[in-house]
Amino acid sequence: MKVDLRKKVKDLQAEFKEEFGLGIRVYASMSKGANKADPEAALHTLNEKGTKGGDMEFAGNTKVKSVEGAFLSVGIQIQIEDASGGLADNEATLSSLK
Repeated sequence: MKVDLRKKVKDLQAEFKEEFGLGIRVYASMSKGANKADPEAALHTLNEKGTKGGDMEFAGNTKVKSVEGAFLSVGIQIQIEDASGGLADNEATLSSLK
């Protein structure tokens, strides 16, 4: 799955669910705490000023911690959910959580 930071939060969530069968929680700017991001917001509007942007790509063999780390590196805080809606184990791969 390729992630373009111009994508809206709700579109990322829908595509992630379709691709991996998992939910993804996206949070507003890290400086504002852990409030969930507006579903209509573009991903690039959530990162801290001065943070480098860029596209990301993930496959089923990618570990949860790697996906979360990739988003964090562009200033966006996320949490991946397991199949039951709880927070996924950071050491699990995306495909193992289906």
